[in-house]
Amino acid sequence: MRLAKVKRSTKETVVEVNLNLDGEGKTKLQTGKPFFDHLLDSFAFHGMFDLEVYAESKMASGDHHLIEDVGLVLGQALEKALGEKEGIGRFGNVVIPMDDALILVSVDLSGRIYFESNLKFEYEKIEEVSSQMINHFLKSFAEGGKFNLHVVALRGINDHHKAEATFKALGKALNQAVKIKTERRGKIPSVKGVC
Repeated sequence: MRLAKVKRSTKETVVEVNLNLDGEGKTKLQTGKPFFDHLLDSFAFHGMFDLEVYAESKMASGDHHLIEDVGLVLGQALEKALGEKEGIGRFGNVVIPMDDALILVSVDLSGRIYFESNLKFEYEKIEEVSSQMINHFLKSFAEGGKFNLHVVALRGINDHHKAEATFKALGKALNQAVKIKTERRGKIPSVKGVC
């Protein structure tokens, strides 16, 4: 099994992530942000990843550093669990509907960091989470994991639906990308020989 445990402690946060890429979608999530936990649960369930996240903010207010650091540490755990990336599919792309929302997510586990999103929200908050932190989490996740991530909102009205569909699509797309392909077993999925 491809497992990773990463812990990061700063003056702002303490974050610990346990990730199993070959899991069953089981989660234990303690970020202190119920809606953020819900998004992470959707990501892990639809990606078939076992995910444990413990995150604590040392700051009196705001969710910026907490959500950013969870993204960075989750990305680092993904990169660590992938190892040399031998045999993986590398690419994943999915379009997921959730009622009014239709979201496309595409990933490339190339080792090259890039993030692009046209995801926009109408309100300042979704539940207790600042809506601007959705894209910031995704950017931090791509940076920590050293991968290419595109999010395209094809349509959507409800902020909750757009955010949740994004995390479901992210899980599904990464599930495709991390899967071991029989025809690539033992091979790096790049003409360069590194990924």
